[in-house]
Amino acid sequence: MMWTEHAVFKKDLEQIAASAFIPWDRLRGKTVFVTGATGLIGFTLVSALLYYSMTRSAGIRVLALARDVEKARSKFAPQLAEGCGLSFVPGDVENLPAIEQPVDYIIHGASPTASAFFIKQPVETIMTAVAGTHNALDLAREKHSEGFIFLSSMEAYGAHQGDGPLRESSPTYVVTVNVRNCYPLAKQLCENLCASYASEHGVQASSVRLAQTFGPGVPADDRRVFAQFARSVISRQNIILQTPGESRHSYLYSADAASAILTVLLLGERGQVYNAANPATYCSIREMAEMAAHELAHDEIQVEIRLADASKYPPTHSLNLCADKLMALGWHPTVDLPGMYRNMLDCF
Repeated sequence: MMWTEHAVFKKDLEQIAASAFIPWDRLRGKTVFVTGATGLIGFTLVSALLYYSMTRSAGIRVLALARDVEKARSKFAPQLAEGCGLSFVPGDVENLPAIEQPVDYIIHGASPTASAFFIKQPVETIMTAVAGTHNALDLAREKHSEGFIFLSSMEAYGAHQGDGPLRESSPTYVVTVNVRNCYPLAKQLCENLCASYASEHGVQASSVRLAQTFGPGVPADDRRVFAQFARSVISRQNIILQTPGESRHSYLYSADAASAILTVLLLGERGQVYNAANPATYCSIREMAEMAAHELAHDEIQVEIRLADASKYPPTHSLNLCADKLMALGWHPTVDLPGMYRNMLDCF
């Protein structure tokens, strides 16, 4: 199949499809509605659903919401050329159009993701998240969907301090009047909307708090730090940090994120939230930069610190996500941090 020509991405799709912890039979002959399908996680997820359906004759149909249908068709052109069960619904989550088809499962991933956007357009960040999730949950209620999953973020924990593991019940640390916090606060409210719809209306809704996720499909011009480090590796130019790089995060490979989402969609408890992270990846920004310089660039580059305006960056914090609750469903991560980088670089 043309869209699996790249060996790394094809291996990822096959691994997801072969995951014994995902009860794939529940998706046979079903229709899955996906928002945010053209983003990194959405694209990986939709491709995995279509790959499983084609290679296992599962008859899965995917409806993807698209603001720009022609752009979406272009992104998924190889899948469409293969005759995959993919169709597009024109529109956006804030003005969700009527959908005539049955919708058995919903994966709601549409969301702004750029920090610059959060700061410049905080009102739009909040309204897109809350209105969009409200509309998607109403659709699940109307269609009596069997499962609904909201893609949340590790940022919902806020500026946590200390290296102790963060469980789903851990307190959050988000200052409500900090404009940049429009994003984590909106994610928190959307998680609560899912729990509230589950409680009041019986919607089979749950949420996944994803660690920072990357892998094949990240654009070469992505502005996030992991992509900047990767470009430094390729160009053999020193990695420049504009902060001391002391914040510590967990990370997650894109294919592992897709398998985690499917696991919670099909096995998760209604109204609950689940962390999705690879515990072995927890490290500081500086440690990740040094890993890239040493293991990927073979010490041909170094890490330099050139401090910039601190107000442009969040305060030092630690987000050590504990994934025990998700792992209790059978899920497990498969790719470590160096492997995430190598696979991303192979596909740049």
